[in-house]
Amino acid sequence: MTEHTTTVAGVTVDTRHWIGGERVASTETFTDVSPIDGSVLGEISRGTAMEAAAAVAAAKAAFPAWAATPRAERARLLHAVADGVEKRLEELAVVETHDNGALLRSHRRGVMPRVAHNFRFFADWLLTLDHEDFETRPSRAAAGRGHTNHVSWDPAGPSVLITPWNAPLMLATWKVAPALAAGNTVVLKPAEWSPLTASLLADIAAEAGLPAGVLNVVQGYGTEIGDALTSHPDVRRISFTGSVPTARRIAESAAANLTPLSLELGGKSPLLVFADADLELAVDLAVEQYDNAGQVCLAGTRLLVEEAVAEEFTRRFVEKASRLKQGDPRDEATDIGPNIHPRQLEKIDGFVRRALAAGARAVIGGHPEEGQYYAPTLLTDVAQDSEIVQEEVFGPVLTLQTFADEDEAVRLANGTRFGLAAAVATGDPERADRVTARLVAGTVWVNCFFVRDLRAPFGGSRQSGVGREGGTWSFDFYCDLKNTVTAPKGFKDHG
Repeated sequence: MTEHTTTVAGVTVDTRHWIGGERVASTETFTDVSPIDGSVLGEISRGTAMEAAAAVAAAKAAFPAWAATPRAERARLLHAVADGVEKRLEELAVVETHDNGALLRSHRRGVMPRVAHNFRFFADWLLTLDHEDFETRPSRAAAGRGHTNHVSWDPAGPSVLITPWNAPLMLATWKVAPALAAGNTVVLKPAEWSPLTASLLADIAAEAGLPAGVLNVVQGYGTEIGDALTSHPDVRRISFTGSVPTARRIAESAAANLTPLSLELGGKSPLLVFADADLELAVDLAVEQYDNAGQVCLAGTRLLVEEAVAEEFTRRFVEKASRLKQGDPRDEATDIGPNIHPRQLEKIDGFVRRALAAGARAVIGGHPEEGQYYAPTLLTDVAQDSEIVQEEVFGPVLTLQTFADEDEAVRLANGTRFGLAAAVATGDPERADRVTARLVAGTVWVNCFFVRDLRAPFGGSRQSGVGREGGTWSFDFYCDLKNTVTAPKGFKDHG
């Protein structure tokens, strides 16, 4: 260990920024603490407007060469980054578990392999990205036939990517990979509660041969560095995953330069269980919403159950949820780890205490446990307009409401300001079609949950976000689309 590194479970992590292909230290630091046991993981360089400006300048300087790099070479380098992730998969998994408290078994088997897949997918998608040329139809504007339209994706420029703490590296690379594939250069700002794997990613990218300045990583607290990044006139794209209040601030900051935004925000997603559903499957889906200690923006935290099966559903749910093991996320047998930070735990408990005071009943849980753990909680007797139903808790807290028919189910499901996701459990395919067509959500799962194909668009409706990313939609965002119209005559004969 040196002044500018820390060691986490035997893995050395540099605590400085990565700017222009070099490590850069700040005069001040902030303390990174593990949610598992409160131990100090390291003192992290605390960026300011100065580091923000330096990172954007490095990205701007590197942009022309990177944008001009042939697609095949960009793809090769992204595959090299994926190789590096796979080579260091165990190190990344261990460090991230210590840093954000998510299950080590999940990091090993799902999350970190997905990180590598993010790079490989967008590298391969880049090589197939094309649009068939088409001929202009006759009109007053173009009276003759034969004018050819050619659509191209031009790299937009330096991109600022601001990522959350609940799945730090996976969600960061979900943005970094398509931005780099598109030919943009990147300034990544990881969440201050879980910054360590972003630093390791910088090392991996450098080892893979990514040119200096193409990927930059700056650390710091929210507005201290965030405002300087999002208001910078040389930034051409901003992608953010996080809360609605922070998104509003980013949008205001970006407005002066009309910088395009992609915002993936909060959710208060419903899980609708109809009487004709496979009840065992429905209960499994409901209990799955406690994944990552409830710190999942997509989670179906509002259980909406048809009256005819509500009692049986609740009985089975309590029986299954009571078998979940809460504890050290490094233990293979653990199902639910800690919540990320004392402030988050206090926020979760505040929501629950206010709900109980307002008349809600805790069927299970309803209280914090020792350390930074909150007992898996199910609240009933909650009103549709209550805070606990309307606001995102971001912890292991579910509510249960009943409905009489499809109309009431859809009304309750759509009855918040959010629209990120929804899930439907039903045995009737026609009902599934009817209900999903009426739900306001960016993603709807039928008899499943959390199945994510990178070819599909991802984002939220209402206050759950702006825009879509995934597949071609990512390139549409990270690029400036150009249409070139060529007349069938006018060229000199060069034959």
